[in-house]
Amino acid sequence: MKKDIPIPKVEDVGIAIIPEEDNSWYVYLINLKDTALDTVLVVSKGYGKVDDKEVKTSILRHLFEKVGSREFVKIELLEKQLHVLSNEFWVSFWHKGTMYDKKYVFVTDSLSKEHFTNIPLLNKMGVLIK
Repeated sequence: MKKDIPIPKVEDVGIAIIPEEDNSWYVYLINLKDTALDTVLVVSKGYGKVDDKEVKTSILRHLFEKVGSREFVKIELLEKQLHVLSNEFWVSFWHKGTMYDKKYVFVTDSLSKEHFTNIPLLNKMGVLIK
């Protein structure tokens, strides 16, 4: 039964969106664990309303064979016009023989300076979901 399947909680893994000096915004996966993540799959998409019309972006998939202990990887560029949408990142990975997955959603208009925090390992300001 579904209730008998253990669903492990994802801890110490986050997604950050950070503005760069050239005014572009990038999405990063951050591994704050003391051990590596294996076979990391990130699926991203955007959705929402623009001018009262439903809008969906293409679905992008990224695979990283390994993300080392206390390391980060740049996932993708997030175009400025996509900030008005909700941006979803579904992350799946193997850690110590167990598969984990978690959905990270940056809701509409969450990418503003009022939500900025210092991003660990990168030492830059941006928006982080752990």
